[in-house]
Amino acid sequence: MEGKIEAAENELHNNNGLIKLQQQGKEIQSIHCDDATINEEEMNKISLVRAVVEKQDPSSKEVDDFAIRRFLRARDLDVEKASTMLLKYLKWKKSFVPNGYISPTEIPNEIAHNKMFLQGVDKLGRPIAVVFGGRHMPNKQGGLEEFKRFVVLALDKLCSRTSPGREKFVVIGDLQGFGYSNSDVRAYLGALSILQDCYPERLGKLIVVHVPYIFWTMWKLVYPFIDNNTKKKITFVENKRLTETLLQDIDESQLPDIYGGKMPLVPIHEA
Repeated sequence: MEGKIEAAENELHNNNGLIKLQQQGKEIQSIHCDDATINEEEMNKISLVRAVVEKQDPSSKEVDDFAIRRFLRARDLDVEKASTMLLKYLKWKKSFVPNGYISPTEIPNEIAHNKMFLQGVDKLGRPIAVVFGGRHMPNKQGGLEEFKRFVVLALDKLCSRTSPGREKFVVIGDLQGFGYSNSDVRAYLGALSILQDCYPERLGKLIVVHVPYIFWTMWKLVYPFIDNNTKKKITFVENKRLTETLLQDIDESQLPDIYGGKMPLVPIHEA
């Protein structure tokens, strides 16, 4: 298993100068951090994106500069690509989230799985979510659309705890008990699409723990759909170094109690 984790880390972060991997006791570091000041280059490009998008969708006037910057950064500051991405997002939101938010009453089957929790912040002040992959089951009643609504509710809950200039969150993906019945590739690809296309530059780090062998089969199917920006933010942790690794990013007072910390788990829909 340790070999699998090391190989996955190397593949994810190959040629990535922004991140030092958690290997041989070295500290994980990311030198690309959130910032509350928009520099001149980004401000100019934000103005260009705003001009392009407002011509096609006047509702975009409500989108703030920090949000537009996230779309720009997700497209390497390419104004045309960022504009296209933002327009697609605005169209999606009007269609998929017509009320502006998802109510827990719209996702009863997903809530029943009791698989996602929100509590605490890491040492950079980013809110932390814990997702239990072994509790996810294909939704035979509400289908893929209900699962996607659940993803939107969860992401909106996380984003509501951020602030301009500190706009990212951390997710601990716990795969304890993960098996064939949890290998819902369609659902995972749906969640990935929403995260990357509609919530760009929101994920600060995904820490994957308790990784079973069976996971790697599904990983091979999902991996090609993960964009390079997202790949840089994924870290796999060996079981023997779990608490030690988590404490590098999360203070004990904020670490979930199931990992040796002091923060109790709170279901995402109740947070």
